[in-house]
Amino acid sequence: MTEGILPLPQVDTQPLEYVLRVLELTRTGETTFTGLSLPQVHNRVYGGQVMAQALIAAGSTLDPDRIGPRLPHSMHGYFLRPGRLDLPLDFSVEVLHDGRSFSTRRTHALQDGVPILSMIFSFQLDQPGLDHQIPAPAAPDPLTLPSAVDLFASANHPAARMLLRTGAFDIRHVEPNVYFEPDPDRSHTQLLWMKARSPLRDATPQLLHRALLAYACDQVMLEPVVRSHGLSWSDSQLKVASLDHGMWWHRPLDVTQWLLYVQDSPTAVGGRGLGTARIYTREGIHVATAAQEGMVRA
Repeated sequence: MTEGILPLPQVDTQPLEYVLRVLELTRTGETTFTGLSLPQVHNRVYGGQVMAQALIAAGSTLDPDRIGPRLPHSMHGYFLRPGRLDLPLDFSVEVLHDGRSFSTRRTHALQDGVPILSMIFSFQLDQPGLDHQIPAPAAPDPLTLPSAVDLFASANHPAARMLLRTGAFDIRHVEPNVYFEPDPDRSHTQLLWMKARSPLRDATPQLLHRALLAYACDQVMLEPVVRSHGLSWSDSQLKVASLDHGMWWHRPLDVTQWLLYVQDSPTAVGGRGLGTARIYTREGIHVATAAQEGMVRA
């Protein structure tokens, strides 16, 4: 095994178990941690993975006995450099603030002492307050839609074979997917359903569910940009890299249940594209919102 990367999972291994392994960080100090990476077809660290690991590291520095149980409600950060799969990831957490209701942490992900990600997280005690949401749009039932898992199983493509073994989430698009062919309608909006491909333990903490949502959403955040310009992910001319990411968790969520992503790309300019997503449960509860700007060049 290369020093910083887990071996490719066996065919009979549940991909979600593999993701959970990289989220089990090794504590090396009071506020420092280290972790490994999952193999990737593009041979660089997956951004969703390092975001999720950074969140787990930040959450591990909160002392619930002293400040009470607090969950992340928002994160904002930048991808600074591509991560290398052959090097381990080091996480250094700064304890910025512990107030009566909110706690703030900054996590730097480093390789060879150089930061590849810098992200700030805010945590909050569960408290009552004003409560409203924009209703979820109508969408077909996910079980009536084609699964990306089935598509990858039937496609003779190296990326599809890799995703079949490492993709921990089942994705089902309402519009035609853009994995191998562009969308002729070139819409800047899309709807898709997503859920984990295997169950989690009943006692899985909400922090881990929120980290897994951050892990999962990074793979689709810029897809409306690709769709709106008549491109597909398999286009050899396409160059995409995440630049920054913001996420807000509004209500408790379960990544093993179907979640509806209501996505939009408000604008693209200067080789950058912006993608947004409102995320709902199957019952129409708004559980999270995300926004990401990325480099998108063709």
